Amino acid sequence: MGKRITGKDVRTMIGSHMCVFENLTLTIEDSTSVAMTRGVPNGHIDGDTKASGEIELDTANFQVILDAAKSAGSFKALPTFDIVSNAETDSEKINVEAFGCKFRVSDLLNAAASGGEKLKYKLPYDVTSPDFVKINGVPYLSAFETENLI
Repeated sequence: MGKRITGKDVRTMIGSHMCVFENLTLTIEDSTSVAMTRGVPNGHIDGDTKASGEIELDTANFQVILDAAKSAGSFKALPTFDIVSNAETDSEKINVEAFGCKFRVSDLLNAAASGGEKLKYKLPYDVTSPDFVKINGVPYLSAFETENLI
């Protein structure tokens, strides 16, 4: 079978910046649900769809984001970024793209007096673009859902 993909294999670009992360998540919340007729399942109905995640960085990589924020005038003035993550081994490949990601800061400082660990910073983000998310080039949303939005 060969080598399987792990987190160590994932390479991530935030906008035009290569970023080495400690942890990275992207979660899609899809409110599609079962349609019911007289208490019996009878098809499905589309609901809201959104995506969000979090990136955890060490100080050196957080500085890349801070430099971009400084250029923008403030952290809140940062423009949205596309996040592109790729991983490939000899037998597996995955490419996940999240479009129009807007960062926030959650854990700005989390330091243990005893040391033993690098400082880490958490940046939650929301996906804000109708381009939404693509997985190996396949859009999550249908063309019908994004019609006239893009």
